[in-house]
Amino acid sequence: MGALENLLVADFSRVLAGPFATMTLGDLGATVIKVERPGAGDDTRSWGPPYGASHQSTYYESVNRNKRSIALDLTNAADLAIARELAQTADVLVENFKPGGLATFGLDYQTVSVSNPGLVYASISGFGSGAGAELPGYDLLVQAMGGLMSISGAQEPSKAGVAVVDVLTGMQAVIGILAALNHRHSSGRGQHVEVSLLGTLLSALVNQSSGFVGAGVIPERLGNAHPSISPYEVYQAKDRPLVIAVGNDSQFARLCTLLGHPEVAVDRDFATNPMRVANRDRLNILLNTWLRSESADHWQAVLNEGGVPCGPINNIAQAFDLASSLGLDPVQEIADSTQVSNAMRFSLTPVRYDLAPPGIDADRASVLALLAERR
Repeated sequence: MGALENLLVADFSRVLAGPFATMTLGDLGATVIKVERPGAGDDTRSWGPPYGASHQSTYYESVNRNKRSIALDLTNAADLAIARELAQTADVLVENFKPGGLATFGLDYQTVSVSNPGLVYASISGFGSGAGAELPGYDLLVQAMGGLMSISGAQEPSKAGVAVVDVLTGMQAVIGILAALNHRHSSGRGQHVEVSLLGTLLSALVNQSSGFVGAGVIPERLGNAHPSISPYEVYQAKDRPLVIAVGNDSQFARLCTLLGHPEVAVDRDFATNPMRVANRDRLNILLNTWLRSESADHWQAVLNEGGVPCGPINNIAQAFDLASSLGLDPVQEIADSTQVSNAMRFSLTPVRYDLAPPGIDADRASVLALLAERR
């Protein structure tokens, strides 16, 4: 049995943050009912190429396993009645409509909680349900408006290579839902959980945002360099680049010894991390000069053996090969869909991989039967 076995989740979300959250709940054993628009369904169904063996976009497939799909037109009285019954019988409801958008259909928290007081109702928005309710909540916009792009890239602002704010927001939603379920366990009462992309990003900027609120420092782009640690970036070996991540003075001393220059570790300009940060450019010239004498593979072996964190810059295929070689089992096959494994491991309640991402309205009959059973 999964950790969330017997929980029913009504998924009124689409695109990425909400579906990521509900897939995680499904992986943990919950029964997830995905409500989609008739016809087109979730926006990401058309976000291709690439497409998988099932001929669905791999974007859609990345966040929609372990769900059953039902297509409901909320402007249709019969379909709306089904949606309301689902909301009234669910343990958890997740939605990312424009704030207040579901109130038109009587599916907002204030309405649904009257008949379902134990419901944990999670709302995901871009900029909150207050003054930012009218702003469109797309990951790229939040990366830009929330400051992430201002500290990413080298010469020009750059977005992250994946919709990282959406993913983090989905994780925050899951944490909030689980906390609310725990509270319900003791009190019998559900509650409304709200998470926003902007709020998630600002908290996820951790040291960068803390540097601003705590010290008034507005960080700038440093490329691959770290604002507070050195050496901690990309360096050039004889054949290709590699990353060295030195986190303390003893690691730096070992690095210098392994590179054949132990005297640099006691040089007053480099002996402590603050001094290395202040003299980063000079230090990088020295390191790149020494590292160019041998291959990246050579240095990775030597430095890792000596206790200095070091590794190559892998592409995605190489990253999956690495995970496989380490026994992490990063890929799962579900019917005709190849899935990326959930990162969590449990000793008693393992993650499940039961259902491939569904076609639109593929599970209407089974969803209606489930609702009939719960009446």
